[in-house]
Amino acid sequence: MEHTEPRVVDDPEADRFEITVEGKVVGFADYRRHGSQISFPHTEIDPAYGGRGLGSTLVRGALDASRAAGLSVLPYCPFVRDYIARHPGYLDLVPADRRERFSLPAGADGSDGEPA
Repeated sequence: MEHTEPRVVDDPEADRFEITVEGKVVGFADYRRHGSQISFPHTEIDPAYGGRGLGSTLVRGALDASRAAGLSVLPYCPFVRDYIARHPGYLDLVPADRRERFSLPAGADGSDGEPA
């Protein structure tokens, strides 16, 4: 059997991004779209596929797709929030005035957002 790379695809009918391995759905990131915002309430990877970095691959794909669509991101899912915290290149997707609610830095430059 030929090994294929994991793929992240949007399934808008199910309101989720899915990650597939060799054609099998092994995880998903649920989302809700509200105008120009997308919220991520839950992310899940099949335990049989845990420890392979698939959660990070899934979230990266979902965030990249959100950026490409011009959407702001509300990371209610702790895994998505933690991924953004570890990868500050995605911080700009979270509206600055909402970052504190997710324990993220207010400024894209890592500042605390307090006026000088």
